[in-house]
Amino acid sequence: MRNILRKEMKLSASVLSYLFILFGLMFFIPGYPILCSAFFVTLGIFQSFQSAREANDFVFSALLPIAKKDVVKGKYLFVCLIEICGFALMAVAAALRMTVLSESIVYRSNALMNANCFALGAALLIFGLFNCIFVGGFFKTAYKFAKPFVIYIIVAFLIVFAAEALHHVPGLGSLNAFGTDSMTLQLACLAGGVVIYLLLTVVSCRRACRDFEKIDL
Repeated sequence: MRNILRKEMKLSASVLSYLFILFGLMFFIPGYPILCSAFFVTLGIFQSFQSAREANDFVFSALLPIAKKDVVKGKYLFVCLIEICGFALMAVAAALRMTVLSESIVYRSNALMNANCFALGAALLIFGLFNCIFVGGFFKTAYKFAKPFVIYIIVAFLIVFAAEALHHVPGLGSLNAFGTDSMTLQLACLAGGVVIYLLLTVVSCRRACRDFEKIDL
């Protein structure tokens, strides 16, 4: 699998996939829906799928002396690698905002979501939905990606809207905690995001492997 991942990173990936990792730093931006950073990271991954399809990369990969399911696993490994890199930048930004910058007036007066563990958990949810809806949906045909990507866009921005609105609901203000306030709840939200991300990714990868095996390329 290591060689397949290297092939994905060096031959199949679009440079935009790597550049869009930097959108994880949008977690520093006050007065902005910071969860859009997760969407932009996945948009960079989408560019790699688009480039790979136009270059017939999936046919080329299927002709290699490897199992067809390994082609799918290689794509998922690449996708997860990019997502983890983007998430790492988000986590660094959130950690700084929760500690060193926790009393900064520009963040204290921010009406939108704060960068905290809840926001990180929500970002992982968006990544998991991308893997399930788009990546899993793409491998039903290994060619058509417009429909699954449009569905993903709709779902992702519904999550962004819901996450931004939740802390305005009475009793849920702790979701928008500053600094290290309400850490038990915050860490629970982050743990929930990790579990959901892993479940959505693993389940969709297994389904995609089965779908790709059935396709006559």
